[in-house]
Amino acid sequence: MLYLLLGGAALVLYLWASKRRVPIIKRREWRVLTAALAVACFTAAVFVSVRGGWGAGIVLAVAGLGLASSARKTAMPGAAPPTEAMSLDEARRILGVEAAASRKDVQEAYTRLMRAVHPDKGGTAGLAAQLNAARDRLLKR
Repeated sequence: MLYLLLGGAALVLYLWASKRRVPIIKRREWRVLTAALAVACFTAAVFVSVRGGWGAGIVLAVAGLGLASSARKTAMPGAAPPTEAMSLDEARRILGVEAAASRKDVQEAYTRLMRAVHPDKGGTAGLAAQLNAARDRLLKR
């Protein structure tokens, strides 16, 4: 337990010292660090619980669950949408339609691709957002 506290203190000291500069721990590295801390919390929870410290074991397990769930987050809540406008050519390339495609062709291509890349079907929110932006761009022309 002492090693966990010393490691946490070293991390806080490091982050405090580097806050004036560009942060070295970027989003991807932070997720890896959070996942490693979750594993450490789960391991410490098992160790403490086996030795009879059920209360501390439960607290460490809950902390591990919180860290594990934050390591899984893929999108920043409240993140601003991209500010650059998508060109017509780029939107056509994303949806795979011709320049003379009708509104119906655009909607069919969007529906077909969205079925494949929807976040509920194993795709990512970024791909779905690109498809939405491409469809909106082509339908608003």
